[in-house]
Amino acid sequence: MTVTSKRFGTVARALTAVVVLVACSRRTPLLAPTPTDLARVGPDSFLVQLETTKGIVELMAHRAWSPLGVDRMYFLLGQGYYDGARFFRVVPGFVVQWGISRDSAINRVWNDRDIPDEPVRQSNTRGRISYARGGPNTRSVQLYVNLADNVRLDTATAFGFPPIGEVRSGMTVMDSMFAGYSCRRGSQGTCPDQDSIQAQGEPFLARVYPQLDLIRKARIVREWRGGR
Repeated sequence: MTVTSKRFGTVARALTAVVVLVACSRRTPLLAPTPTDLARVGPDSFLVQLETTKGIVELMAHRAWSPLGVDRMYFLLGQGYYDGARFFRVVPGFVVQWGISRDSAINRVWNDRDIPDEPVRQSNTRGRISYARGGPNTRSVQLYVNLADNVRLDTATAFGFPPIGEVRSGMTVMDSMFAGYSCRRGSQGTCPDQDSIQAQGEPFLARVYPQLDLIRKARIVREWRGGR
């Protein structure tokens, strides 16, 4: 509807201002995280349920293993960050990796929201969960599950990959994720390009890599605090 009179124009401007105020009051932390958001401390441990296209997986996060890593995971899960994320790198007998958002706008915000390195307190054995990284102090949002005992990752490239939790149930589901797009090092396969996923999100993956499995819903189902 077009408003032409001065009176209704004033009303329209007032309504617009109200809409803007309401939008600001509903700030989306994934698109505009504050220092408080980024510093939020998670519980001692928590149980996560992943509803995937291959079945249900339950993960247990342990803050004592990697406090900063677990705090980041807790915040992202609370905001629905991993909902719809694809398992974009699947290497049988090695790892299953995910964590790039389906939304390219969210990727632009979180791609460089890195957290500092922490010591490796647990080993990258089968079922353990760690952050992917490209160098020192580059853990951000991408996670992987070890499909085998990858103890060399404990000290890889001098800094290692500290586990933050473990699969409590559903490892056979993780083993079954679609691996038809080869992501083995040195292969001539068609492993999804991470830069393209970051920039284009789900439309790119749906068009070029439609068979990749995904997380329909990731939610925290139980928390433990204060040693309980």
